[in-house]
Amino acid sequence: MRTGTKIGTGLAAVVVLAAAAVITVGASPADAAAGGDGPYPADYETSASLANHTIYRPSTLPSERMPIFVWGNGGCAANGTGQINFLKEISSYGFLVIANGAPNGSGSTTSSMLTQSIDWAFAENSRSSSKYYGRLDTSQVAVAGWSCGGLEAYAVSNDSRITTTMIFSSGLLNDGDDYQLKRLTKPIAYFIGGPSDIAYANAMDDWGKLPSGLPAFMGNLNVGHGGTYDQTNGGEFGRVAVLYLKWRLKGDLTAGANFVGSDCGLCHSQWQVQQKNLTLGDGTPPSTPPVTPSSTSPSPSGTPGCTAAYTVQNQWNGGFVAGVVVTAGSAALNGWRVTLALPGGATITSVWNAVNTGTSGTVTMANQSYNGQLAPGQTANFGFQGTGTGSGATATCSAS
Repeated sequence: MRTGTKIGTGLAAVVVLAAAAVITVGASPADAAAGGDGPYPADYETSASLANHTIYRPSTLPSERMPIFVWGNGGCAANGTGQINFLKEISSYGFLVIANGAPNGSGSTTSSMLTQSIDWAFAENSRSSSKYYGRLDTSQVAVAGWSCGGLEAYAVSNDSRITTTMIFSSGLLNDGDDYQLKRLTKPIAYFIGGPSDIAYANAMDDWGKLPSGLPAFMGNLNVGHGGTYDQTNGGEFGRVAVLYLKWRLKGDLTAGANFVGSDCGLCHSQWQVQQKNLTLGDGTPPSTPPVTPSSTSPSPSGTPGCTAAYTVQNQWNGGFVAGVVVTAGSAALNGWRVTLALPGGATITSVWNAVNTGTSGTVTMANQSYNGQLAPGQTANFGFQGTGTGSGATATCSAS
C-alpha cells in the first residue's frame, strides 16, 4: 500500500519542478556536438514526420541493426535535449534513441508520444528512401523514462512491440494505477536514487506488486531524485543503462552479468541491488545480421523463398519470449508466412510484428502490412510471448 497523499503530492511537485529544471540544465542545441564514449559518437536530429521529438543516432550508422530506445523526460517536459548527455551516451553504443519533445523545447508531453516514436521508427525501417531503411532491429525495443517520464513509460509498457521497460526514479502515484503493474509481461528494470529520492517509496511499492514470475531488476544509487543525467556521458546512470540495454536488446552476456546472480557486477558496487526471476540467458535475443546481407546462390527456379530462424529470448518458470528472424532468399518477397511447431504445453499469449493464426500446436505467423516486402537477403523480425516452455519449437518459412 502506498503511503497516500503525501507521497503522491510530493512526487507530483517534483515532477513539476523537474519540468522547469531540465529546460535549463541540459546542453543547448548549439553545444550538442557528437558525443558519448561508445564506439559510434552520437548526435541528434529532428524529423518533420515526427513532430515534437528529438532523435539521437550515431553520426555514422553502424553495420549491425540498431535496437530502439524511446524516452520520457523528467517532469514530462517537452525538451528533447533535457537529458542530452545521458541519451547521447546510449546512442553511441549503437542504439536509435528517440526522446519526447523538440530540442530545447517547452511545454509538456504525453505517453502517446512514446508510442508515436515507436510507430515512426518502424515505419522508417520499412520506408525504402529512409536512411534507416532496414537498419533498425524492430524486434528489440525499450521504453524508459525519468520521474514523470517513468509514468509515461508505465502507461505504454503493455505495447506488444516493447521488449523491456526501464523506470528511472519513478513510481505509480496511487493504488488505483496498479493495473499497469498487473499487465506487465516483459522484463522490467528500476534505477532509483536511493532513500533520499522522493520517488523511492512509490518505486519500492511497485516492486512489491510486480506479477509473479516477471523478470525484474531493482537498483538503488544514493544520489537522490536528480540522478546523474547531466554528468559527462550521463554519469553512473548512463553507464548502467548502457549495460542493461546491451544485455536486453543485444544479448551481451558480459553486460548482463552486472545484473544477474548473487555475485553480479553491480552487487559489488555502490548500487543496492534486488533481483526477481533473472537468469543470464534470458536476455539473449537472436543475433542480428548485418545490414549488408551475405551473398546467396540463386535458387534454380528463381522463385521467392525465405528462411526462419527461431530463438528463445527469455525463459522463466511458466513462460517465455521467443523471436524469429525471417530472411528473404535470392528473390524479393511481397509477403511471408512462418509455420511454427510449438512444444507440447506451450501457448502463445501475445504477438508483435506478425499476425498469428492459432495459439498452440502448429501456428502460422504472417507478416504485418509494414514488414512483408523484403528485398533479396533482407530480414524482418517478429516475436511472441507464451506460457510453458519455448525450447524445442521449429520454424519454417514460405512466401505468401
